[in-house]
Amino acid sequence: MAKRRYSRKQKYSLPSLIGVILIALVSWYLKSPNNQNQTTTNTGSGLTSSKVAAQAPTTDGQTKTDTNSTQSKLADLNYDKQQIIAVNDNQPTFSQTDLSLARGSWESYSDLDSLNRVGVANAMLGRDIMPTAERERLYIKPTGWHQRTIINNGHQDSLYNRCHLIGYQLTGQNNNAKNLMTGTRSLNDPGMTYYENTVAQYIRKTNHHVRYQIRPVFRGNDLVARGIQMMAQSVEDDKISFNVYIFNVQANYVINYATGTSSNA
Repeated sequence: MAKRRYSRKQKYSLPSLIGVILIALVSWYLKSPNNQNQTTTNTGSGLTSSKVAAQAPTTDGQTKTDTNSTQSKLADLNYDKQQIIAVNDNQPTFSQTDLSLARGSWESYSDLDSLNRVGVANAMLGRDIMPTAERERLYIKPTGWHQRTIINNGHQDSLYNRCHLIGYQLTGQNNNAKNLMTGTRSLNDPGMTYYENTVAQYIRKTNHHVRYQIRPVFRGNDLVARGIQMMAQSVEDDKISFNVYIFNVQANYVINYATGTSSNA
């Protein structure tokens, strides 16, 4: 007579069962989308997230940018292969008062400092202050202007441009010493020009207004800015909204920001 074979059931102790359950729960938690680290890069526009804008509470409970702190942090940054980076996650920091249309379209430029350097420029851009005449030749020499010929994309070019803080196509300001700084070819175009064209096209198409601020960023007593912060916000809608920093650099060349002289890299 054949013997019956009985399967032996494995017995688990209570502590073992609790351990298995805990491991399963931890594994599920770590795989949950809400608990995974996420890094977002806007590769289409060349922007990367850089939280350099310090926030300070105001008396009305809102927040505003501590501009001195922000400028200091931007001035301390060193170029690292990315010429355009986002400031404050690319979000403008204008207050509701800044966005008011009570004054209509306007523009404002800082007085030159003790070193003859430009400062922040502000505007409420509108169709009514955009120029209709052709731009005249520029002749003002901003601080640190030591021009030289370079090779750019295989062609001879100039290292420096007289960069308008607020582009000519937006306000018609041209040979205004308070609106011109020494900037590299790549800072001016495609750097600043891309954003200026975007704003100008929007205003022409919609006849709306854009709050605009351009801030040159100097380190110490340098005569050439390390970069420029561009911030804009459309008032009647949210179609225009950016807050970026563009490094004042040129590929294959080293700039002495203290004087404006340069050398091959």
